Amino acid sequence: MTRKWQFVVAVIMWIAIIFPVHASEKPVWVESEGMAIMGEIETQKEVKERAKVDAQNKAVEKAVGVFIRSHTLVSNSQLAEDLIYAAVRGKVEKVNIIKEGWDEKDRNLYRVKLKALVKPVYPEKGEGISLKISLSKADLKEGDEVKIFYQANRDCYVYIFSVAVDGSVTLLMPNSVNPDNTVTAGQVYEFPLKGSKIKLQARFLTEYKYPVAEERIKVIATRQKEDIIPLGFQEGLFRVFDAKSTGMISDLVKRLNQLEPSDWTEATAVYTLRR
Repeated sequence: MTRKWQFVVAVIMWIAIIFPVHASEKPVWVESEGMAIMGEIETQKEVKERAKVDAQNKAVEKAVGVFIRSHTLVSNSQLAEDLIYAAVRGKVEKVNIIKEGWDEKDRNLYRVKLKALVKPVYPEKGEGISLKISLSKADLKEGDEVKIFYQANRDCYVYIFSVAVDGSVTLLMPNSVNPDNTVTAGQVYEFPLKGSKIKLQARFLTEYKYPVAEERIKVIATRQKEDIIPLGFQEGLFRVFDAKSTGMISDLVKRLNQLEPSDWTEATAVYTLRR
């Protein structure tokens, strides 16, 4: 760990040793079951096709869960990456029918069990939210005060994270003092807010012996107000996630994955801390 932020209201120290992981492009085989109930004006062929589509959709959903788990259950430091894997979708490459037929008890119900080869796909975000962020200083010395500036092209909601070099993560915004994270399109915002008692001041911790450290500020924006992370604030200003809190990034990515790629975005600002 490289430093601690000093706050007027509180001091938070982060502790964790976490190693980064990288996304895999390998397709996976998954099994799933689908079904369809025959309607009054449907043919048997149409019902069978709907059941197969239902099974394939469930296979894709299961495969996406596999992709996400393989990327996110290892460490919170993944938040420092591009988060492109959070937009992962699945494409069925091959299907093997294991079993299909009409239900023995309900002759209007058709069931399909299949095995599908699903490939991960990372779609373009398209005409969605555009987010810009910057820091008052990108090359810091111990004791320097820092401000974060951000602007979005659409009305949205923002979440600001600080990611230390060791991978520990602190949710800076929203916080217990400033719970409102709404953003108006085109308006430039800063954190800490003007007149706030909160101040961000970078410092090395005594146990960090190296002369230089590179760390990140990560901002995520969503079109609608989303519970992308648990916001039950702990004692003090901010929510801190250490090495034992890897579920935080897992939950975050799973929630983002449920959104359309155009309904969220992220941006990163990197800074260097020197002695």
